[in-house]
Order: sequence, then C-alpha cells, then structure tokens
Amino acid sequence: MQQRALGSQGLKVSAIGLGCMGMSEFYGPSDEAESIATIHRAIDLGVNFFDTSDVYGPFTNEVLIGNALRPYRDKVVIATKFGIMREPDGTRRGISGHPDYVRQACDASLKRLGIDTIDLYYQHRIDPNTPIEDTVGAMAELVKAGKVRYLGLSEASADTIRRAHAVHPITALQTEYSLWSRDPEEEIMPTLHELRIGFVPYSPLGRGFLTGRIKSPSDLAPDDWRASSPRFQGKNFQKNLDLVRKVGHIAARKGCTPAQLALAWVLAQDQDLSPIPGTKHLKYLEENVAAEKISFTTNDMLEIDVIAPHGVAAGDRYDAAGMRALNR
Repeated sequence: MQQRALGSQGLKVSAIGLGCMGMSEFYGPSDEAESIATIHRAIDLGVNFFDTSDVYGPFTNEVLIGNALRPYRDKVVIATKFGIMREPDGTRRGISGHPDYVRQACDASLKRLGIDTIDLYYQHRIDPNTPIEDTVGAMAELVKAGKVRYLGLSEASADTIRRAHAVHPITALQTEYSLWSRDPEEEIMPTLHELRIGFVPYSPLGRGFLTGRIKSPSDLAPDDWRASSPRFQGKNFQKNLDLVRKVGHIAARKGCTPAQLALAWVLAQDQDLSPIPGTKHLKYLEENVAAEKISFTTNDMLEIDVIAPHGVAAGDRYDAAGMRALNR
C-alpha cells in the first residue's frame, strides 16, 4: 500500500489505517479472535497505522491492540488518545487536559499497550477548563521523555490548533470527515495545510451508513451506539438513506461498492491525509483496502459534489452533549 507523510515531522503511515474502536465497544458484540485476525490481515495487506484510545472498552481496546501488534511492533504505527475520562463500568466522568492527568493517562496507556513509546498521542477532546498551552506543554514533556514520538489533537478548532502548534509541533488532527460530514473543508483543512499538519479522518464511511449495508434501524444490534445517534433516527434515517442510494448508483457505474466509493473519495481529497475506517471483520477490511485503487475523473468528482454537498446529512453527528465537545 502507498505510504503517505502525515504532517511535516517525519511520520509516514499507510494511505488507509485501521480504526479499532468497534472491536471492543459501541458497534455490537465483540469477537476477539476475529478482531485479531483482522488486524493481522491488515498488516498482510500493507496497513501499518492502527488507531485506539484509552476510552474504548473502556481500557480494554488498548490491551487487545497491544497484544495483537506485539509481534509486529517495529513495522507498525500505534496511535492512541487521552482526555475522555471513564470509570471501568463505562460511566463518563468528563474531559481532562490537566498536565497531571496527561502524564497519568500516558503511563497507563503504555502499560496496557505493552510498549515503551506511543507513536502518535492525541488529545481526544479539548478540555475547556485547561489552557491548550498547558495540555500540549505536558504532552511535549512526554516527547522529551521518550514516551511519545508525535503529538495530535482530535476535534479541535482552528484557533486551538494554532495555539497548540505554537507550543510544540502538532503532527496530525483527527476529526470526522466523509461524504456526509464535510465541515472540515471550510476552516480546518486550510489551517492544516498552512501549518503542514496531517489529517486523519475518522468515520470516513459515515459510521457504516455509507456502506449501504444498513437499510433500517432494526439492522443495528440492541447495544449498538448508533441507535441513539441523531443521523440514524426517524426521518433523518430515511433522508440519509436517499444519499446512500445515490452513492450506490455512482458506485455501480464504477464497478465498486458504495463503501469503496466513499472511502476513495476521502483519499482523493488530499495527499496529506490517512483515513481510519473501522471494522472488526476480515471481509470488510479487504473491501476497504481495495478502495485505494479507485480513481475518479473530474466529472465523477463533480457528480459526487452534487449529491453530497456540505450539510447533506440530516441530523447532528452526536447528541447535544457530544456536539458541545466538538470544534473546541
């Protein structure tokens, strides 16, 4: 697989990474054996960029990823995050970017992952009660101590990105970006270009909706987080299904799946980004990786812009509380 430079500090990753969140939580039942097999197959296919967080599980996803990647440690890039605080039972305690918490969270992640150095360490959500300069200052200390190689932010505003980058070079920003979430194009992506910061789009397949495999709310498992997402409910669901049908028509003409078309579109937006579609199934991993080979004509891109303009999705990305934590 093609390698892409992520940011300007020297980090290179596969053009497509693997989001591992759903292997432990949020998207229905887990199967550890298949999850590990999926991770190992990803490596066979050239994927070297794996994304997790301390909050996934909570805490168990890092253990899974660390165990699965241990034999391949020198061949892979491991990214994890801190900032969203949860109890072992899943109860949320809020968001913290306090320097003491940054140091504590990093040490805990290193232990769960079973590694000496985190390749890319993100602040998962921005703490409104701690100056970003203080948080990134603590993260920079982790780099000096050899515990972290590169720094990242997630769902940060352009102003916060600038302030953070002034303290220590930020290598990557992770934010939702897809055919139905194009907000980063307005201010975030130009800022990243200016500062030479890489972009890691998460949920590039619209949390699975753009694959065309979800045709009714009943297709979601009872414990699937998406059942409570505004975009998967009521009239919003039906309107968003119309977008998926249009994506499917274009995909059929190009001889690919809707998922492949949606992911290839993200890849085509910039050479300085690496999306991290999540899956815990081998067949979907292989489908996603094949999207790297899809190319678009100018007319293709214009047609996609017509069916999926800014703001096309019905409903917010998260509930009200989740939305308040974005773009800080």
